Amino acid sequence: MEIAALVSGGVDSSVVVHQLKEAGHDPVIFYIRIGMEEKDGYVDCPSEEDIEIVSFIAKKYGCRFEIVSLHEEYWEKVVSYTIDSVKRGLTPNPDVMCNRYIKFGCFEDKWGKNFDKIATGHYATTTEINGKTWLSTARDARKDQTDFLGQITNLQITKLMFPIGHLLKSEVRATATAQHLPSAQRKDSQGICFLGKINYNHFIERYLGRRPGRIVEWETGRIVGTHNGYWFHTIGQRKGMGLSGGPWFVIKKDLEQNLLYVSNGYDPETQYGKTIEMHGFHFITEDPWGTEDDARAITFKIRHTPNFTPGRIRRTGDLYRIDSDRKIQGIAPGQFAVIYDHEHRLCIGSGMIV
Repeated sequence: MEIAALVSGGVDSSVVVHQLKEAGHDPVIFYIRIGMEEKDGYVDCPSEEDIEIVSFIAKKYGCRFEIVSLHEEYWEKVVSYTIDSVKRGLTPNPDVMCNRYIKFGCFEDKWGKNFDKIATGHYATTTEINGKTWLSTARDARKDQTDFLGQITNLQITKLMFPIGHLLKSEVRATATAQHLPSAQRKDSQGICFLGKINYNHFIERYLGRRPGRIVEWETGRIVGTHNGYWFHTIGQRKGMGLSGGPWFVIKKDLEQNLLYVSNGYDPETQYGKTIEMHGFHFITEDPWGTEDDARAITFKIRHTPNFTPGRIRRTGDLYRIDSDRKIQGIAPGQFAVIYDHEHRLCIGSGMIV
């Protein structure tokens, strides 16, 4: 079986190579450059240190190693989406888009098509049911990354391998240490990959500029401060507004008036909701519910967290609505609600919150 292993230089993808070799495979290692490349400057997520580590891994295990670039595609599919979403007052999820359109989309079209399987360092698993492949959650619930994979396609999931999905993070690090891998003690990457070391607000300001506006207390209409543009803030945000007498939470944005509405207190009720509506719902493997519009018991996530929230989902026309069993903090349009079965084992799909 011909396997392409996507290796970034982090501990997880490094151990993927070890696991594949232990299982008797001889993967070809690919390092994907997915930063931003522009005429007026160059922003690079991957560092030379990453490439050195991946090169070391390839030599240690005797694997062919290729460095490939998807800079242009990443700009078109992920960076542009991020900027456009923020400008429209939405909360984007670049990781979701990167997985569907870049790592398992453009890569497949250019190089992955020559392989039987593509292996990655995601904390996820697959489950075979009646001859069909379903995305399923990882053994390590705290590291589970299926929510970042909620938009991948049926064709993609049938080709993917997750060699560390059955391991705990501590076991992955222990394996890396035992094998003397240079990534053994590297910290996990945080934030949006294409930004590298660039501050998120600086990036947004570069493309959208500043637009000063008022911050208004929702309950009273009192002006409590100013901001530099609604696009620097997201629903549920608590820090970074420069307001005294907090904590303050962003609970609503008025794009036309460029207003931020906030509520004060450690746990204001206005930051919560129990109903989530989604459009463009995407099923990964298939629609398990058929044409019936009855409410179905599910679990779900609206952000990256180890916790699954129980609720019920119902289709109404082109929209799907979640009625949560518990109140949810910071329901932000633009985020993806990722849906699982009631045992939070199988990942069914996801939709964008409206």
